[in-house]
Amino acid sequence: MNSTPSRITKAVIPAAGLGTRFLPLTKATPKEMLPVVDKPAIQYVVEEAVAAGMSDILMVTGRNKRPLEDHFDRNYELEEALQRRGDQDKLNSVCASTELADIHYVRQRDPKGLGHAVLCAAPHVGQEPFAVLLADDLIDPRDPLLARMAEVRARLGGSVVALMEVDPDAIHQYGCAAVEQPAGGDGVRITELVEKPEPGTAPSNLAIIGRYLLDPEIFEVLRGTTPSRGGEIQLTDALRTLVHAGRPVHGVVFSGRRYDTGDRAEYLRATVRLACEREDLGPEFLSWLKEFVRSEQLAGV
Repeated sequence: MNSTPSRITKAVIPAAGLGTRFLPLTKATPKEMLPVVDKPAIQYVVEEAVAAGMSDILMVTGRNKRPLEDHFDRNYELEEALQRRGDQDKLNSVCASTELADIHYVRQRDPKGLGHAVLCAAPHVGQEPFAVLLADDLIDPRDPLLARMAEVRARLGGSVVALMEVDPDAIHQYGCAAVEQPAGGDGVRITELVEKPEPGTAPSNLAIIGRYLLDPEIFEVLRGTTPSRGGEIQLTDALRTLVHAGRPVHGVVFSGRRYDTGDRAEYLRATVRLACEREDLGPEFLSWLKEFVRSEQLAGV
């Protein structure tokens, strides 16, 4: 029987990417600061980590990412102005991001891939287990993926990776996992991992999405992982090394609501969906949206 793994309180959020799919906007604005309705995308990710019990968060940033730090820092002039106006709702919204968690920052000086970004977190994480949350992936809070992953880790041990079924024709765009189902309960055992397999060679249609619970042994593996696809150090390759060494790596297959804000079309869909569900915006916005679609259909667009 597995001993109960320690509770995870540290989360690492890699946020050093260039955001080239959103150029020219991201020339000067970090992609993580793109608004999803009225909050930057990265705030949703931080809120998810906090809801899962993680109070110590490290963001791995790069050049031109200073707005991330400013967003989660105090803005005394703005707070005082809102206080004078008696606008408590807006004051609360401004203060909310500064009070979420204990947030730290480290810079990834060279763009050497996700594995290298995670390795940059080693001095902060130390010998504790930790979570990795990719800032492009938003998980709806009504589908608590991290809680499911923590339960699988507590029961089966080892590292845990979030998986999602995708169209087989699209699996080459993702890291991919081959799995087998252990007896009983949630979670699958990962038997193979491939980073962005060539079309027609994927071992399954289970894609790795941006949530990981990792044991600190991953750091030593990453130090010995050579660059592969794209000339980058891939986290998938390091996890594959653990699997081949017989170390426990499990997966949770997620079928809930996920929004990929790193893709322009998915970003727009996420904004529309979340706006429609807001009590303060939804009814009016949804009414306008229905009328807009109706008018476009009548116009033959």
